Amino acid sequence: MPTQRRLSVAKIFPLIALGYIGMQVYAAVRAYSGLGLAPSSVPWLAAFVLLMTYMPVLLRRIERRGWHYSAEVVAWVGYTWMGFVFLFFWIALGLDLFGWVVGAASAILPASIAAQAPSLRMFPTALGVTLAVAAYGLLDARRVRVERVRLASPKVATRNRPFRVALISDVHLGVLVGPRRLRRMVERLRALDADVMLLAGDLVDGQADRVSLLVPLLDALRPRHGKFAVTGNHDYYAGIEHALDFHARAGFHVLSGTAADVGEDIRIAGVDDPTSKRMGMWSNVDERVPLNGGSKDRFTILLKHQPIVDPRAAGMFDLQLSGHVHRGQIFPFYWLVRLVYPVRTGLSRLTGGGWLYVSRGTGTWGPPMRVGASPEITLIEINPA
Repeated sequence: MPTQRRLSVAKIFPLIALGYIGMQVYAAVRAYSGLGLAPSSVPWLAAFVLLMTYMPVLLRRIERRGWHYSAEVVAWVGYTWMGFVFLFFWIALGLDLFGWVVGAASAILPASIAAQAPSLRMFPTALGVTLAVAAYGLLDARRVRVERVRLASPKVATRNRPFRVALISDVHLGVLVGPRRLRRMVERLRALDADVMLLAGDLVDGQADRVSLLVPLLDALRPRHGKFAVTGNHDYYAGIEHALDFHARAGFHVLSGTAADVGEDIRIAGVDDPTSKRMGMWSNVDERVPLNGGSKDRFTILLKHQPIVDPRAAGMFDLQLSGHVHRGQIFPFYWLVRLVYPVRTGLSRLTGGGWLYVSRGTGTWGPPMRVGASPEITLIEINPA
């Protein structure tokens, strides 16, 4: 079973904010020296860094005022810059390190290779590579893959065909994930023809009136056994009443510490996200309540937004489905995410019994790009054993 020792997000958030500012300062210093800017440009660079740091806060304020188009412009500028800076920092450091290694080994390397060491550490090289990777990330975030998982269980032995589950997570409908991207997701989901559709949290993340326009797209999806969901942390940030209303109108049955039986051999249980308790709201985050000790006759699926495995519920479910981590969304943040949630994405076996599947997510949060963590829709087939 994955260890449950993890760092608190609240504790490391100040470090993340300082790290983001530091990355921007690093990029500004590299631009200042690499482009040969005049000393008079320093105040302008400092003002730009402060403005970009403040962009997410500014975006929330603009959203609350209902200024849709202004919010879209601010989101695209602020969050694309955020993704670009993340990439530039790691790429520039990587090229510097590689250039130093090549320079140090110049005595034993061919002269043609050793001559490349200085150019690797130049600002234009790092800028060009970053622009190329960022462009790839912007495109890749819109290409949703279908991941297929096959499991077998004696609990569904009476079925004459696999029970098919379509899983989505972390869609983050809002300013940057709108009709075009949702329409592509819906088309892929419709083509899968699953028996049931499950959502592992974070469906909405934006303006109430703007997001409400997307209801018909999701409501048109009608799997044979319905659609079930749990809340995610961003559902609470966006306003839980708005989020729950959107889920209901889109045809989702939200499991809030409850369970639903599908046919004679499938049970789906779900719990609220722990963010509800931190925000002082009533919730049920203890999965032992809907699991009720487990079932010997039904294949039990536990929907839980954050990929935390509670050892107290070991053996009570067959498959836990989670999201939240986005696999870091932009490499190499996968490794930083592992410090907070020490589980791998994809399928893993739990020592207490059952399986854990952690989705990479279907949409994006923050930077509208993905590098090394393509978005996914997961098709899980539960076969008779």
